[in-house]
Amino acid sequence: MSDRSAQDEAVDTGSSASDMPPRAERRPVTRILHGDVFVDDYAWLRDREDPSVPAYLEAENRHAAAQLAPLEPLKARLYEEIRARVQETDLTPPAPWGEWWYATRTMEGAAYPAHVRRAGGPDGAEQLLLDENAVAAGKEYCRVANVLIAPKQQLLAYSTDESGAERFQTRFRDLRSDRDLDDVVPLAHYGGAWSADSGTYFYTVPNAAERPWQVWRHALGAPASTDRLVHQEDDERFYLDLGLTRSGEFVLITAESQTTTEILAIPAAQPDAEPYAVLPRRDEVLYHLDHAGDAFFVVTTDGAAEGRLLRVSLDGTTATELIPERPGIRLRSVDGFAGHVVVWGRQGGLTSATVLWLADATTTELVFDEPVYWIRPERNLEFATRVLRFRFESPITPAIVFEQDLDSGSRRALWQTPVRGGYDRSRYRTAREWAAARDGTRIPVSVVWSSETPVDGTAPLLLYAYGAYEVPIEPDFSIPRLSLLDRGVVYAIAHVRGGGEMGRGWYRAGKLAAKMNSFTDVIDSAEHLVARGYAHLERLAGHGVSAGGLTMGATLTQRPDLFRAVALGVPFVDVINTMIDPALPLTVVEWEEWGDPRRPDQYRWMRAYSPYENATRAAYPALYVTAGLHDPRVGFWEPAKWVARLRSMGTGDRRILLKTRLAAGHFGPSGRYGQWAEAAELMAFLLRELGLATGAAESG
Repeated sequence: MSDRSAQDEAVDTGSSASDMPPRAERRPVTRILHGDVFVDDYAWLRDREDPSVPAYLEAENRHAAAQLAPLEPLKARLYEEIRARVQETDLTPPAPWGEWWYATRTMEGAAYPAHVRRAGGPDGAEQLLLDENAVAAGKEYCRVANVLIAPKQQLLAYSTDESGAERFQTRFRDLRSDRDLDDVVPLAHYGGAWSADSGTYFYTVPNAAERPWQVWRHALGAPASTDRLVHQEDDERFYLDLGLTRSGEFVLITAESQTTTEILAIPAAQPDAEPYAVLPRRDEVLYHLDHAGDAFFVVTTDGAAEGRLLRVSLDGTTATELIPERPGIRLRSVDGFAGHVVVWGRQGGLTSATVLWLADATTTELVFDEPVYWIRPERNLEFATRVLRFRFESPITPAIVFEQDLDSGSRRALWQTPVRGGYDRSRYRTAREWAAARDGTRIPVSVVWSSETPVDGTAPLLLYAYGAYEVPIEPDFSIPRLSLLDRGVVYAIAHVRGGGEMGRGWYRAGKLAAKMNSFTDVIDSAEHLVARGYAHLERLAGHGVSAGGLTMGATLTQRPDLFRAVALGVPFVDVINTMIDPALPLTVVEWEEWGDPRRPDQYRWMRAYSPYENATRAAYPALYVTAGLHDPRVGFWEPAKWVARLRSMGTGDRRILLKTRLAAGHFGPSGRYGQWAEAAELMAFLLRELGLATGAAESG
């Protein structure tokens, strides 16, 4: 059979590409697990070597393009609104490190940032270190990571991924000659660290399942073939990460599963030394550490589910508690400085920061006056300093970089994200709502809207949710979102269980056997917002990405009537088929998150919510679904199979669109203009489905 005939048999594109979606051929494969029989008609879509598969994806892309074509004028307008508000030429506040001040520059018309430094002060002569636009020139996709300055500040390491598969190549630039060295590390993952003398570079390497499982060291000037293996993690549940303590004195190798951490240390001045465990690996104990003086400072869940801070001797033999576990406060990480440490955590569903002075163990909390906000550390390159830089933002406050004098407590703004076009935060409102879940749990919901939008039960609302991995979804500021708010759309984030917004217990209440809570929390949050007058029941839309795509996908299969439209980015929707295959990336690592379907009890709870299996005959909302052909985290076939099954089961007439990025991975376009274009298209789709793209100027 020729390739052409195989494609024609597998994909019926219909008589009109604009009206009729592609119909994937059914090739039934029967799966029997624990006595449960499931017929998978679209398992063949996983085989990228089958010529029918790219034919189907391309047919879906043509159909989506035809369906979205009438929205081109609206999409173009939204894109221009985003671009008109962004200060395209900008410079982040230069951060001092010795005699140099480091910053990132963007330029109008350039899709990627440039890394620069200034001599002697923030206004000194500027040196271009690395222009990502030059690195990406001529490439359809290019992501730059691991941009790391060596301690002597004469070399820079950087890694590039040119497919979206997150398999990087690492190069080294001599900052004195502005030229790359001949050294090339052909395969690396995220994370890197320099030795104290800038002569050795440590990096992680992924295995065939995309798990970073080895740390290697490269001697500058030597061929990569002579690089030496430093550490190998054989437990398939664990990922390796790599970094340098803020003091620059230790290289840290972090081995972490969903529930357990072990950190190995190597003195940076002795790059050939064997790594040693700071604290022994213990099941169900997570920790994070940094170094200052003669000790490590460790945030750990050992004996404290939400975390406590310990001072641990450098050999790991003695430990002293500095901050005990406190009710309602989750401690997450610590940054060490010469005279103090900063502990980052959460309280009341919001981020928090505590400064602890090493001399007397007294503490100071950073305090803010907005009801909903997000703080996080900014570039603090100096180790011996008594000022702290951090970033603050809220749904109505563009990000501000503050510098706080830790002695006086005074705080000054160094920079704020510019928003062109006369942005006035007083024209917008934000609130923290608490929705009552069906089991009585209070779910925090962050809400933002235009002051011109009445809270009278008539507005459309877009609800975002994630709910996995103890990852919190922060109430950030978004320039693209303003285009929705100005059109009368209320925006809300449901901080559902399974995420990290309310601490470790919150996370555990939305994983494994309790995973259903994540989905019912979305439903209960949506109904709460309607009852509170933020939205009309028939004008709700949803949005979820990756594991958040699972959250929204499971929600809409349980309640297909809840939303009028849902956007799902690279959604994890074929849960059981993925989690039963240990050869796939993330599977073994994530058994502790979702469960192992080879076990009968765990199969049952996954079978109850997996969006692929639970698609039934129903009228589904309009769907805008994306996939990435080179995505190593969520296989492109998951959204493709799900869309095909929903189409075969659906009884309604709303659009179900699938767009596969054929030259990208999990994170979509690598350049900012491509990202803005995707945001504009997603918003145009949702606005049409919500009835807000009715005029000729808007809808075309």
